Amino acid sequence: MGRCFQGWVFLLAVLVLALSTPCSHAHLKHKKFKTKTGVYLSPKFVLEPGLSSSKYFYNVHFPKGHIALKSFNAEIIDEEGNSSPLHEVYLHHWVVERYYARKGYVEPDQQLPQQLSESDVIWLRNSGMCQNGALGQYFGLGSETRKTATHVPGHYGIEVGDGKAVPEGFEERWMLNVHAIDTRGVEYDLGCTECRCDMYNVSRDPSGQPLPAGYTGGLTCCPDGAKCRLKQGFDGEKKNHYLRYTVKWVDWSESVVPVKVYILDATDRMNHSAPAGAKHNCLVEYDVEKSCNATNGCLDNKWAKITMPTGGYVIYGVAHQHIGGLGSTLHGEDGRVLCSSTPIYGKGKKAGNEAGYIIGMTTCYPRPGSVKIKDGETLTVVSNYESTQMHSGVMGLFYILVAETL
Repeated sequence: MGRCFQGWVFLLAVLVLALSTPCSHAHLKHKKFKTKTGVYLSPKFVLEPGLSSSKYFYNVHFPKGHIALKSFNAEIIDEEGNSSPLHEVYLHHWVVERYYARKGYVEPDQQLPQQLSESDVIWLRNSGMCQNGALGQYFGLGSETRKTATHVPGHYGIEVGDGKAVPEGFEERWMLNVHAIDTRGVEYDLGCTECRCDMYNVSRDPSGQPLPAGYTGGLTCCPDGAKCRLKQGFDGEKKNHYLRYTVKWVDWSESVVPVKVYILDATDRMNHSAPAGAKHNCLVEYDVEKSCNATNGCLDNKWAKITMPTGGYVIYGVAHQHIGGLGSTLHGEDGRVLCSSTPIYGKGKKAGNEAGYIIGMTTCYPRPGSVKIKDGETLTVVSNYESTQMHSGVMGLFYILVAETL
């Protein structure tokens, strides 16, 4: 009897152990991903004192296959591989966009995206509501790029490279736009980095039409090849530069939770009478007028209300602002704060800590499931700038990554 009892105890222990051990499928669901890293260089672009360079590089180096993107970081370097300080080379912005191109098609050098053949190129935009030609990128930052986190946390990832989605005869490619301004020897650094029209002696847009009334500065006045006014007698050498970008990813699997990329714009002005796909009029940039008063002090406040077509869980958030920015906040319909992002200003001279420049933006990584957006919820994005002086061509963008499931 004693031996039989001991045998039953042993069998029961084995049964309990078996039931408590995760099955192989559950184990795979919670496996740790192997993150892969690729470091690439953009094609060369040449700068000289005062020159604005805005280059479009097509079919750039990028990881291949069905993958989940985990981060994208970038910085401008010189020919020796040294980081270029912002007080010499100001990084206005870089963006990376995804598209399908017909196999064998060669994109003309430096053509604008809208000038490419529509029969040979299909642009793949993010999930944001700004569908009027701008803000279609998957990643993009500016001077803050070195000190801003872009990693997608946990088991979440941005799905790309699914061959089943590619039309027959096409292939997936990536485009990189790099806008840099060489401010060595310029008369007024801020005037050059904010693309003030008078500093670039620009009075017409790229099509030759006069600038709109009241347009004092912005991307129209610092296109590729424009030159900002230099101090009299200043002479400087030409230098070769590159955008060095680092991509991290994991191979796609059922264990990855896909996220959608949304870019919200504080200049978004809804046109309710427009067709469904054109209701959102995102201006991308705007001016801050010099203004101080007893109520708000020297603060400019720009905001927009944006209705999300579908909701989900926010797993990441960050704002993009220019010099003078004081921070941006994204609110839910009930006024709750979904994410706040604040500029980090440099205090030194070395690359990555340049005094007076935005060298980073704080980011949000909410606890999974803690920040939820309802289907059809109207969000408010608020962008604040100091207004002790005028600022032209500033931006008030807010990036969020949203997972429909946890």
